[in-house]
Amino acid sequence: MALSVFDDKACPPTEQTLAVALGRASGLWVQLKDDLQAAHGPLAEEWSFAGKAFGWSFRLKEKKRVLVYMTPCRGHFLASFALGEKACLAARAASLPSAILELIDAAPKYAEGRGVRIPVRSARDLAHVETLAALKAAR
Repeated sequence: MALSVFDDKACPPTEQTLAVALGRASGLWVQLKDDLQAAHGPLAEEWSFAGKAFGWSFRLKEKKRVLVYMTPCRGHFLASFALGEKACLAARAASLPSAILELIDAAPKYAEGRGVRIPVRSARDLAHVETLAALKAAR
């Protein structure tokens, strides 16, 4: 089973299928896109299929650099980051909740940074994701 609710390479998500899959989290998805465009835009928006294990995800990019990956799941979505060490240190100073800091500490390390996935189900989750996006954009 893919990480994304959309796992068929031949069927990319549409606005309608995305809204149905996300349910109440659909408004959070739109708000995150709009807020990040306003704060850090213009950002390129693109869907990408990363293989059967991951399925379809959405990217907001500053030129060639991905600011955030958004992966639709049933009833929520994942906001994912590749956070460099400077951004990880800044996250500690940003008064983020311990649960978010634990996700960062436990995240696998890659050449691009730590691969952090934050489930977004509420406005509170969204606020934490926007904080991390701002920290990443500043680095």
